[in-house]
Amino acid sequence: MGSPNDEERAPEPPARRALLARLAAGLAHEIKNPLSTMSINLTLLEEDFQPAAGGDGEPSARERRALKRIHTLQREIERLEGIVDDFLRYARGGEINRAPTDLVQVVREVLELLAPEHEAAQIAVHTALPSRVPLVMLDAGAFKQALINLLVNARQAMPGGGELIVEMRRNGPTVDLVVTDTGVGMTPQQLERCFDLYWSTKKGGTGLGLATTKRIIEQHEGSIAVESEQGRGTRFHVFLPMLQEIAKRPVEVVEARDSGDRDREGPRDVEVER
Repeated sequence: MGSPNDEERAPEPPARRALLARLAAGLAHEIKNPLSTMSINLTLLEEDFQPAAGGDGEPSARERRALKRIHTLQREIERLEGIVDDFLRYARGGEINRAPTDLVQVVREVLELLAPEHEAAQIAVHTALPSRVPLVMLDAGAFKQALINLLVNARQAMPGGGELIVEMRRNGPTVDLVVTDTGVGMTPQQLERCFDLYWSTKKGGTGLGLATTKRIIEQHEGSIAVESEQGRGTRFHVFLPMLQEIAKRPVEVVEARDSGDRDREGPRDVEVER
């Protein structure tokens, strides 16, 4: 799958990555300091428009308008801080420190972290994970960020709720981690550009989430692929090389749990269809 911006995503020399990371850190510091000052002063201003303790009466129409504008500015500051954080994470993408890691456990931890958000968005989460797989060389923190980006992207593609399916299976010498959503899907043009820097179809999107995910996965000597159909959903495949197994016997046990099944029955076999 080609893209007009493929050359932008070509591997960067280590010296250039280090320079980009330093510049990004300095830029983030210079931007976030005044944003923090503005946020603090808006909070103080908001307090000035709140009714005094023990006072009577509601805010006037003028005060309500002022409060509404204050809240708008606060949201915009939060959005700008998010853009800066996304850029900083992308720029620091080369700073990874890998070690043998249980990929299943990492996936479980990320799903548990995001469970409240999925529940609030009325998204049913289904998993099909092996009881154990050979270890993978991971920077757990960096890879968690990549997986969070994928899961947040899936949730945002299902604004009215839906289903999120997370599967893992062996594919030769690699493990294939599959994230499927039943969301709005992508057009062929959107599919071609989804990993491009600063390109996003979401209102307020930075266009850095999937680009960061792709960079992190490639720095783990892995790859990512995507398939999507408009109106039916999207499926991402993350391929990572496995470490040489100590025990050669195959693993057959599969877990399938819905987000609401945690306190009920144990693992059961599952067949996931699309």
